[in-house]
Amino acid sequence: MSKRHSAKYKIDRRMGENIWGRPKSPVNRREYGPGQHGQRRRSKISDYGLQLKAKQKLKGYYGDVTEKQFRRSYDDASKMKGDTSQNLIGILERRLDMVVYRAKFAPTIFAARQLVSHGHIRVNGVKCNIASRRVDAGDEISLGSKAQEMALVMEAQSLAERDIPDYVLPDGNTKVSFVRVPTLDEVPYPVKMEPNLVVEFYSR
Repeated sequence: MSKRHSAKYKIDRRMGENIWGRPKSPVNRREYGPGQHGQRRRSKISDYGLQLKAKQKLKGYYGDVTEKQFRRSYDDASKMKGDTSQNLIGILERRLDMVVYRAKFAPTIFAARQLVSHGHIRVNGVKCNIASRRVDAGDEISLGSKAQEMALVMEAQSLAERDIPDYVLPDGNTKVSFVRVPTLDEVPYPVKMEPNLVVEFYSR
């Protein structure tokens, strides 16, 4: 179990949105924040507050990655040609744990990270246990033999709440190919993400 698994829905309530689009999210029942002060009336958010919230929401969606990893992704995106916000989304979608999640090998991004870290995922036939590894276009991601029989994987594949996006091409139930780096419009976020505000936050 990853260290943030039991608290993942706190991220939803802190953001006030069901960021993964899951039917079990407590936001579906109560939209106020967690804790004893969660029901206080929210004051108007400053520009900095909006930028910070956009960063926390995007960071939370990708499994609440560490600030160090997220900042490194932004720095790499800013060095690339083109729109930094689009580049950032492309880099985050290339994370191995996210490709595993998109392939419906795991029901949540946290479970996908666990699947990778426990050595159940192969990249081009080679075992990889680094969740933050960046996948390249044309790479083949597959389940190890033990993972193919796991209840967790079978549950994920039966989920009707999300589909495999066009940039991840399935080959049966145990293998996918990462076709291309997606643009923001192609990524199936259940809620609106604003990477442009994240860029503003870091470029202050």
